[in-house]
Amino acid sequence: MKNYAIQAINLNKTFQKKNEIVNALSSFEIYIPKGTIYGLLGPNGAGKSTFINILGGLVKKNSGTVKISDLDIDKYSKETRRRIGIVPQELNIDPFFTPNELLELQAGLYGIKKKNRKTEELLSKVGLLDQRNAYARTLSGGMRRRLLIAKALVHDPEIIILDEPTAGVDVELRYNLWEYVKELNKNGKTICLTTHYMEEAENLCEFITIINKGKIIKSDTKTNLLNIFGKKTVIFELDNNINIPKELNIYETKIEKKKLIVNYDKNKTKLSNIIKILNQNKITYNEISTKESDLENVFIKLLKDHG
Repeated sequence: MKNYAIQAINLNKTFQKKNEIVNALSSFEIYIPKGTIYGLLGPNGAGKSTFINILGGLVKKNSGTVKISDLDIDKYSKETRRRIGIVPQELNIDPFFTPNELLELQAGLYGIKKKNRKTEELLSKVGLLDQRNAYARTLSGGMRRRLLIAKALVHDPEIIILDEPTAGVDVELRYNLWEYVKELNKNGKTICLTTHYMEEAENLCEFITIINKGKIIKSDTKTNLLNIFGKKTVIFELDNNINIPKELNIYETKIEKKKLIVNYDKNKTKLSNIIKILNQNKITYNEISTKESDLENVFIKLLKDHG
């Protein structure tokens, strides 16, 4: 039996919107293995935040079962909430609290004794030790994002849920946060993150679930998802201007600025076959480069295929 940090089984949630009922989650099933970095991808309104809010006890499901570390959230609500730390997308921090005060207050809410609190250690980890006594209103958006991460870690949860963790932060900070997420995972934390940055998911996640309109389109390892379509692009830097050989018409082929660009399915065609066609047609080139499908290609294709 696999060891799961989070399980959702036949989960359903509807909302009343004016005169219609909206299915926020429909027959939603997900199994997040312990010790992994797991990505939830989907467009706005797909149901990602609804799922997170159910995990945190902020939204009540209509039906289905949700377990955190094998504990049913309905039967063991207090215990399951202690096992997760949620970093919300919104930067909802009291502007008149300092980072030090905010973490101390959070520790008090969880009943952590003063001698067991790690306020300074957490602030140091997220690079806010020098700002520990500054009012939150004076902190930049990136600093407040890091403060929310520290807040979610106060009670040392097993599972950390990050809802769009790098939204609105600069590129340098984004990469710094990625490294910190990897460090947390290396230290035994299960990470579940939602993101619309495909590069972020591709860089961090081992497993990915793609969601649209409250339904799961695909769940798999990142590696398997990237291999689904097998699309590969080869680019030939040409010595001379050419006409595209008719043998290449079975592929998606074009010429741009003395570059012959051929898109093909690596599961059906070998690159050597394309090179052979060029040689037979006495087409010369001085350089070859290749590109494979990235997660963004897979994401767009799956959304398109599932309406």
